[in-house]
Amino acid sequence: MSHPIDRLYHGVHLARAESPPESRTAQLLKDGNPKVAKKVAEEATEVALDAVVADRDGVIRESADLLYNLMVLWVHMGITPSEIWAEMDHRESTLGLAGKMPKS
Repeated sequence: MSHPIDRLYHGVHLARAESPPESRTAQLLKDGNPKVAKKVAEEATEVALDAVVADRDGVIRESADLLYNLMVLWVHMGITPSEIWAEMDHRESTLGLAGKMPKS
């Protein structure tokens, strides 16, 4: 498990299982889907706002926060990184490397 995403996902899973009272992650998971989803939206907005003003360091910091909150969302919803990678592989094989599914 050497990829940072895998380590982060594993760490979020551990926080959920152990649920230490001081853990921000465990509390966020306990707060439920609306709170977790709100955090993902907040962080995505912060990335976008830093990008608008060309704050490269801000985009890096906020992207790390976004990835953390995305991992919390995945754990909360029972989604594994391998499911996301499989979807990305599927899109690449059908639409090309930068493929995005057409909107219906």
